[in-house]
Amino acid sequence: MATKNLSQFVGEVPSAAEMKFGIVVSEWNQEVTGALLDGAIGTLIAYGCDETNIIVKRVPGSFELPLGAQFFAEYTDVDAVIALGCVIRGGTPHFEYVCQGVTQGITQLMISWNMPIAFGVLTTDNHQQALDRAGGKHGNKGDEAAVTAIKMVALQIDLESQADPNNLEDRRPEDRRKVN
Repeated sequence: MATKNLSQFVGEVPSAAEMKFGIVVSEWNQEVTGALLDGAIGTLIAYGCDETNIIVKRVPGSFELPLGAQFFAEYTDVDAVIALGCVIRGGTPHFEYVCQGVTQGITQLMISWNMPIAFGVLTTDNHQQALDRAGGKHGNKGDEAAVTAIKMVALQIDLESQADPNNLEDRRPEDRRKVN
């Protein structure tokens, strides 16, 4: 059981005023994913992101989150994507396959697209644990994912600004292309 409050952050959170975010959210477990989405949007706005710079798209389930995030990378000019979903353990191995697929898919996508993708996917044993982490007693994983996205975009902007432009290809979000 988690002891950390997902809505309390370590370190300073940069301003998101000049940032643009895509949020891909699973329709499955809507009670939970809707709360995660509310948390993520509220957190982005609280740190200065204009509501017009937040694009939300839905996918059927958590397994589809990596492809939904890839669509954001391919077809939009967002600085980062926030993937929100919820997988609740059942009585079959389905839980492990979905969790592993989503985790590996999002990791691969971040590396291949050189784009921050925040992992806001709950993997819980039961529905109550999910509710506890979607605005309940353990905070909101959507808040945490939004702050992660903000911090990673700020890190990327900082490092790109210090890089020698003669040794880097153009990797601004509007010119983003696959690295591999």
